[in-house]
Amino acid sequence: MTPHVQQINIKPETPGEVGLPKVPIELANVTLSGVDGDYNRFRKKKKENDPDMAVMVISTDILSQLNKEGWPVQPGDLGENLTLSGMDYASIEPGQQYQAGEVTFEISFICDPCSNLYALPYVGDERGPAFIKTLMNRRGWYARVLKTGTIKPGDGVTLLQ
Repeated sequence: MTPHVQQINIKPETPGEVGLPKVPIELANVTLSGVDGDYNRFRKKKKENDPDMAVMVISTDILSQLNKEGWPVQPGDLGENLTLSGMDYASIEPGQQYQAGEVTFEISFICDPCSNLYALPYVGDERGPAFIKTLMNRRGWYARVLKTGTIKPGDGVTLLQ
């Protein structure tokens, strides 16, 4: 299967709500700051809009693994902006550059799980610690945007370097 964008996800700033789950959109404008319309409180307030955290990506194979382990994770649940299909999550590493649609991004670093994940309906306070442990090194990757543009579901994803 050719790697491609399965889903693009955002969560606008919503007072009183955490940023999860993110909801799908059909077309995204991606800037150096990330996907237009997406608000990441942690990135903005704690990390001062670090450009290495502009977008978060995950592949569907890791979501499938989590589902098989009893966690009914759906695209957007873990806070990713780009849900990619046809890629091996284990092959993603820092420094890799990808093109998707008009956008070029570079993998920065792995995203650590956070307590906001407790807000997902299938997690809650009781299962939260087990879910956090399960997600170590499997929550997704932060990436820096190198070339801005638009992206949509179905766009191919190419490893550039």
